[in-house]
Amino acid sequence: MNVKDGYFYSKEHEWVKIDGNKAKVGISDYAQHKLGDITYVDLPPVGKAVKQLEILTGIESVKAASDIYSPMTGKVIAVNKALENAPELVNASPFEDGWIAQLEISNPAETANLMNAAAYKTFLSGLEE
Repeated sequence: MNVKDGYFYSKEHEWVKIDGNKAKVGISDYAQHKLGDITYVDLPPVGKAVKQLEILTGIESVKAASDIYSPMTGKVIAVNKALENAPELVNASPFEDGWIAQLEISNPAETANLMNAAAYKTFLSGLEE
């Protein structure tokens, strides 16, 4: 599984990439692999306020429908409109083209509640079948 340095990860397999007070959010390579072919991403409304680890939106695949939790507290300031017509971008490029939403974060210190790449790799190794 691909795990990228410079990203933070939740136990629910969301990632966040922080740049100043903005943060892009998506699901990890592990999550997209477990879900299988993504068929629909429910993009959250711009302006939606979310708290850390509360439901941000949902995603559907050939295997299941799942909630996506916000890794950070903040407000949705952009969504990846490309996913409306090409949800499979989450499978093909979960860290780049398959991002789901961008947040304006209110508390950068919340990364303390998340895992860095090394910790996430260790976490994943405990989940392997």
